[in-house]
Amino acid sequence: MTWLDQLFSAHSHKQTLVAQQAALPGRSTPMRVADAHLVLHHPMTPSAPGSDDPWGDGRQAVILGGGCFWGVEEIFWQVPGVYTTAVGYAGGYTPNPTYEEVCTAQTGHTEAVLVVFDPKVISLDAILKIFWEAHDPTQDMRQGNDIGTQYRSAIYTFSDADAHLAQTSADRFAPVIAQAGLDPIATEIKPLAAAGDGHFYYAEDYHQQYLAKNPHGYRCHAATGLKYPA
Repeated sequence: MTWLDQLFSAHSHKQTLVAQQAALPGRSTPMRVADAHLVLHHPMTPSAPGSDDPWGDGRQAVILGGGCFWGVEEIFWQVPGVYTTAVGYAGGYTPNPTYEEVCTAQTGHTEAVLVVFDPKVISLDAILKIFWEAHDPTQDMRQGNDIGTQYRSAIYTFSDADAHLAQTSADRFAPVIAQAGLDPIATEIKPLAAAGDGHFYYAEDYHQQYLAKNPHGYRCHAATGLKYPA
């Protein structure tokens, strides 16, 4: 086997979603994160988890996977109306995984960004417009040179209604994608409760607001350059 064959084989393995029974076991202890967002200065964890208003004041949330979570988070913490953001892992089966475990493609998780926003200032559809334009949703199990299931495009919502809205937004963007001659949208869209084990797991604290801590750090934005229709 040549080095090129070995590379292709390794990439193919990382682009195949692990079966639940084969996923790494993980752990019961969640990652500890800072009390406040480094840029926005608001909490990254809900004040009333499990309630009808976990973030207070009617704020809403969505979880977005658009490739390496460092760059995706940086985009959204700059959006007016966004209350807080956090990076983590979702859509897989390993509880409280480490970054190294996610990189093995044996957890089923994608790198994801929790975006909490004030719907009085910005709508979910406006959030999704930014999401669709900030990455390439036609790339399956990758973004640019970042290859593997951890880089897959995903939208995980906190309600069935929001999942329907997200699917509607994908359907609205699909003709634009098709007209450009690109592959169909590969984004996984579902309520978080139906994605993997149904949880968003916070990533290690050093990943939170990584590009605020490391301004010259890595950014991957494999965008199509296409505009989401208003």
